[in-house]
Order: sequence, then structure tokens, then C-alpha cells
Amino acid sequence: MQDVRLAIFDWDGTLMDSVGRIVACVQGAARDCELAVPAPAQIRQIIGLSLDVAMSRLFPLCSDSGATSDERQIAALIDRYRHHYLHDATPSPLFAGAGELLRDWQSRGLQLAVATGKSRRGLDRVLDETGLHPLFVTSRGADEARSKPDPLMLEQILDELGFSARQAVMIGDSVHDMAMAEAIAMPRIGVTWGVDSHDALSRYEPVAVVDSMAALRALL
Repeated sequence: MQDVRLAIFDWDGTLMDSVGRIVACVQGAARDCELAVPAPAQIRQIIGLSLDVAMSRLFPLCSDSGATSDERQIAALIDRYRHHYLHDATPSPLFAGAGELLRDWQSRGLQLAVATGKSRRGLDRVLDETGLHPLFVTSRGADEARSKPDPLMLEQILDELGFSARQAVMIGDSVHDMAMAEAIAMPRIGVTWGVDSHDALSRYEPVAVVDSMAALRALL
């Protein structure tokens, strides 16, 4: 992959070990709204999507009061999710070796970006908390483009930086990441320490699927 000049990372489940926290917060939001609590496996399937899309898939309410009532319920779920995410004590550290990988790639002239299902506010918060903000030349959150697997956020990043899809690589742990990159023929690398399995990621014909940060670091 010697022609790659830009590495675009997903965040949750790829750089940050936050899947457990996301699961806990979705379940907390469901309890607060007196809805059936989804199983962890169900929640893992929507990680990476924007919150409105994720909640709509997890809670297909179809209330007798119509669409407006459903929209209010989804808004309430999102509000309670954000409350829990700010106060939940479930650890969500960077994966071991993530910071070292990013600094190594940047030092060798590779530009770095983030394309995530987080909101802009949530992404900026974790970038600041981890001290990684200066490493990324740009980023896109879910409230700045259409939800994955729509490729709009990748297209926006490419347009901003002046790269073609073939000069970039998308790195992520979910099929949503792989499908997003596949839609614009961008090379992609799946990582198995997040939400989706090696087999699931492989269906999107990635350049590689890796099982460790060291294996990822060796690819570029």
C-alpha cells in the first residue's frame, strides 16, 4: 500500500475500547424510557451508525400516535444516551498501541483523519481527553454527514484534503466502515478487536483484516 497518503480511522471499537460503554449507555437509555432493553449483541450491530439511525433500528416503535410521537421517543432515547455517556463509569481507554501507531504513521508523513458515528461534540471531547487531536488533519462526525454506510463523510474528507479514494485507506472494526469505503472504491482494512468478526469484515474485500495493532502498524 505504498501509494496511500491518508489513513482514515473509525473511532469506537477501532482506536478506543468503548464498545462496553456504548452498550451500557444504550441499555440505560432504554430503561429510562421504559422500553425493552436490547441485548449486547443487538447493540453491537448498530455501533458506528449515527445515533438517530442506530436508535431507530434498535427501537422500531411504530406507535399508535404516529410518526411525530416516534420522533419524540427517539429524541428522548438520544438525550438519555448522551446523559449516560457523560456519567457512565465503564472504562473506555484507547486500545493498547493505538497512540504509538498514530504517532509513528504521522512521523513518516502519512496524514490521519477520523470518520465516526460520534457527534462532533462527542468526537472533540474524546480527542481532547486522549490528547490525540493534534495528530489528525481533519475529521467528520455523524452530525456533519449522512450516517454510515453512506460514503459522504469519506467524500467530504477527500475533497477537503485533495486526495483520490485510491490514495486513502479506511480502517475500521465494523461492516458499516467497510461498506462505506467499498461504495467509493477506497481501500479498506478491517480490525477484529471491535464489533465485527473476521468473516463479516472479509465479505467487503478489504486489503487485509488484522487481529492486532502491531499487524495493522506493519501494513503501512
